[in-house]
Amino acid sequence: MKNVFQAALLLLLSVNVSWAAVSSQESFSEALIGKNNSQKSQAIEWLVAEQDATTAKVVLNAWFDGNLYYFSDKSSAAYQALFVIENLKTAKSADSAWGGEPLVIENSREFKKVRVNNRLRREIRSELASLGINSPYEQVRYDAVMTLLGTQDDDLLEALATRLSIEEDSKVSELIELALAIDVAQDSARGAAERVTAIETIGDYKFPIVAQTLNRILASEPEEALTSAANLALTRYQQSQSLYSGVETVFFGLSLGSVLVLAGIGLAITFGVMGVINMAHGELIMIGAYTTYVMQQLMPNHIGYALILSIPMAFIVSGLVGIAIERSVIRHLYGRPLETLLATFGISLILQQAVRSIFSPLNRSVSTPEWMSGALEINPMLSLTYNRLYIILFCGLVFWGLLMVLKKTPLGLQVRAVSQNRGMARAMGIRSERVDALTFGLGSGVAGVAGVALSQLTNVGPNMGQAYIIDSFMVVVFGGVGNLWGTLVAGLSLGLFNKVLEPWAGAVLAKILVLVFIILFIQKRPRGLFPQRGRAAES
Repeated sequence: MKNVFQAALLLLLSVNVSWAAVSSQESFSEALIGKNNSQKSQAIEWLVAEQDATTAKVVLNAWFDGNLYYFSDKSSAAYQALFVIENLKTAKSADSAWGGEPLVIENSREFKKVRVNNRLRREIRSELASLGINSPYEQVRYDAVMTLLGTQDDDLLEALATRLSIEEDSKVSELIELALAIDVAQDSARGAAERVTAIETIGDYKFPIVAQTLNRILASEPEEALTSAANLALTRYQQSQSLYSGVETVFFGLSLGSVLVLAGIGLAITFGVMGVINMAHGELIMIGAYTTYVMQQLMPNHIGYALILSIPMAFIVSGLVGIAIERSVIRHLYGRPLETLLATFGISLILQQAVRSIFSPLNRSVSTPEWMSGALEINPMLSLTYNRLYIILFCGLVFWGLLMVLKKTPLGLQVRAVSQNRGMARAMGIRSERVDALTFGLGSGVAGVAGVALSQLTNVGPNMGQAYIIDSFMVVVFGGVGNLWGTLVAGLSLGLFNKVLEPWAGAVLAKILVLVFIILFIQKRPRGLFPQRGRAAES
């Protein structure tokens, strides 16, 4: 019996020695490759305590995601070394877990995955969170606390409380307070008064977990004081949610309206001044979008600069195409609107086929620069996507620039004179034919600029213009032919109207209702919201 006891003691001591052996990168690898979960837990503790935070996070994240491998060839010097490989089937090289030189993958079968179970995942998640909340970077701490919202792990809650006492960033502090308040609100061992205070605290936050916590309390707590506080907090949360949902709808409506304004503002100039029904306007937008695509192909490593340079290039290219159309076809058809409609429709088909012959019938994707990607987070309930935000700002700049051209330049003065009374303008020495060509070129150039903006929202293809020609005419007719302010108000109004209707009517029915509304409106006001004066009014 004594011998058995001594043997058991020796075995236990040997196990403890083996556990204590996790003291280097090599022994860490041996622990992960083995099957002893207790030794793996000790390895995690050693990694966090002895290695720098960056290395520890790389190894733990790779292990947690199943991307941590070890080299299994015993004849190689790299035997049992740890590597991070995101996709073993397609990867060409393996990155060392410790930041060394990558290893070329010659045979993927030589790499074996480091196994992880649910208990180890919980330990890894806990250690990653601890590393995050003590990071020197505010955003890292914020993201780490965000992952801990709703946790009931006593160790993590203690770590959060410790961090709160020394945290200097107000944004992170508020989030830690929310995490602690959620725990108190759900802890049945706490007093009712303390829990009610915690419930009132979390009701002021706008994170989705707030609603989940309050609903959980309402479903499980019989005490009236707690349910009453939870109901009031949930009501406040839902009111905030409705408010920010409305703000988001307005934002989407303004972004759609800005697209409509950009698409229609060039048509408003040519239609208002010249009375030409230009069915090729959509193709001029398409040319601007393809100009953006070509610029990005010429500058593949500078997507942002290419997009900015595309704006003047699209204006020039589309403007020259517009002048060519006016000089070659439209100038012979003034005063015959039906024939200009048929002629420009034929031109639109020619331009579509030309694009198919040059670029192929397939859609082309225009890359979005990094500064237009992502979203501006106002709060957890409201995020504004950067691409739509830039479209709204871009629309305002284009509108302001066009307004300055028409109000402050000699060309603008001549355009306004011809639009109001062509005969009197010619009698005053204005060359109306030249004004017509430049006006058509200006409207076409603005259509090209609209194509640059639209290339960031949709694919560029030969049929791209057809999707916007009807909307452009609706905006121009609704706002008042030839009136820029009318075009702006009409475009933004129709965009808002469309987005308000979409949640309950659907996208297709919303468009139909908008069209019906415009038809009924024109019955009462045939010249739109802001009717043109002068020649347009007389005709």
